[in-house]
Amino acid sequence: MTPTTASSPADSGETANSSLEQLAAQVDRAVADIRALPDDVQDKAMALKSAVESFHRAGLEHIVRTLRSDPVGKDILLDLVREPAVYALFTMHGLVRPDRTTQVSRVIEMVRPYLQSHGGDVRLVDVRGSTVLVQLSGNCSGCSMSSVTLHSTVEEALKEHIPEIERVEVVPDETAPLVPLKLSPDPEDTHGWVPGPLVSELTDEGPFVFEADGTSVLLVPSGKGLRAWRNACAHQGLPLDNAVFDPETDTLTCPWHGFRFDGESGECFSAPQCQMEPFPLRIEDGRIWVRPS
Repeated sequence: MTPTTASSPADSGETANSSLEQLAAQVDRAVADIRALPDDVQDKAMALKSAVESFHRAGLEHIVRTLRSDPVGKDILLDLVREPAVYALFTMHGLVRPDRTTQVSRVIEMVRPYLQSHGGDVRLVDVRGSTVLVQLSGNCSGCSMSSVTLHSTVEEALKEHIPEIERVEVVPDETAPLVPLKLSPDPEDTHGWVPGPLVSELTDEGPFVFEADGTSVLLVPSGKGLRAWRNACAHQGLPLDNAVFDPETDTLTCPWHGFRFDGESGECFSAPQCQMEPFPLRIEDGRIWVRPS
């Protein structure tokens, strides 16, 4: 009689073929189910989750230390981290520190539901050293309480989770027919702004790439206006010149490994730890200007 196992070969094959996005969604659904349980059962389930994660972390830390202690092992470790699933695993256990922009984006996503519940919203514009630039919209934009909202939610959350952040600044939300515009800089504060193409040179067919002071810039016509990004996939840094843009879903698909990004926020659907790097953008006299960091 054939022994009964917990999973069949077909189940194993299905798991192996699952995408990282699907696996992450399974975890999220399982945690959501736990949150819906009675408090006493929920506490036990979360305690088990924490214990298993601590057990895994101890083993992973030993693996990482061993690889780092050997020159060949270091190269192997770097290759492993390039794999999205391994990167996500190491990040979850604190073995790999996400880039600053990704950290800030995650915190902003944490406070967004609160702002939305009050009829407002917040969008990350840029991260410059210890300063974060955000844009408030809805009831939070231009109202007398906007500064209070910023300080009590966005700024406090960022400083709590990312001690390196010292200040948060609000970028005015001005709109134009094609793109949401930032205020033009003062005549004495034009350092860093680089001219790009004319608006008339753009088409509705998809992304537009140009060089700005030695930096390759990718312009994406998202549903809420034009966005400027570093022309490098957040996965392995490869160029997105031939990326496929879907205007209906507002998504950008990397031609190299199929990673999908939100054209509005730069968020990666394939691997949440990856995030496209945004650049500030403005328009003057029909010409696009960007400020590469």
